[in-house]
Amino acid sequence: MVSETTQTLTPLSTQAERLIELGVHEIAGLSAAEVRAAASALGESDGLLAVRPDLAPASVLAPLLRRGDKAGFVVTDMTDVDLFAPLDTIDLPDTPLYLVGGVDRGDDMANWSPDEALPALTAASRTPLLLTEGIHWVLQRPDVLERNHCFMTIGSRLRKPKGTLDARTPALWISNGTGRDGRERRDAPKVGWCWAGNRHTWLGFASGSGRRGLEP
Repeated sequence: MVSETTQTLTPLSTQAERLIELGVHEIAGLSAAEVRAAASALGESDGLLAVRPDLAPASVLAPLLRRGDKAGFVVTDMTDVDLFAPLDTIDLPDTPLYLVGGVDRGDDMANWSPDEALPALTAASRTPLLLTEGIHWVLQRPDVLERNHCFMTIGSRLRKPKGTLDARTPALWISNGTGRDGRERRDAPKVGWCWAGNRHTWLGFASGSGRRGLEP
């Protein structure tokens, strides 16, 4: 299931400094010392350093994304982006900071629909990334977003009042500067959505091998 396009992540200490540089620790109500201590506690462990979405929501993280000189943004028809929460099947650590292991862009699942991809990931003992985890990944490695090779983050879904899932599924890709995006946003990192039953040749399904809590 894991594709050959997995992007190598920098050491956790370097990732911690990146989050501090961007001010993510302040958004989450953490000190720089707490972030550094949490990262150093795991030593040479591999993985993606992430902040819980309730402490650092997607709407606040997305503008920190950069591709060249273009800042990231959330599409205008996704004003409820922060209401997209982890699926019930995802065991999210209760610590402010946590580690996502084995992140992969899921290029091998391009042209699958989210409805098809989720059971396949589960069967392969993979966990779909949350939208905020996907943003954290691109904050650390902007090059993980490539033309024709972007990804969905179907671990985050919006649940309707009656309990059913909203048909929209979040994703990260690169704006073409068309429509409501505006020409000035061409080539900018973009948080958007796709229908759960639709397929897209240029979107894989980002996933990880698991999550582990980090005490600050």
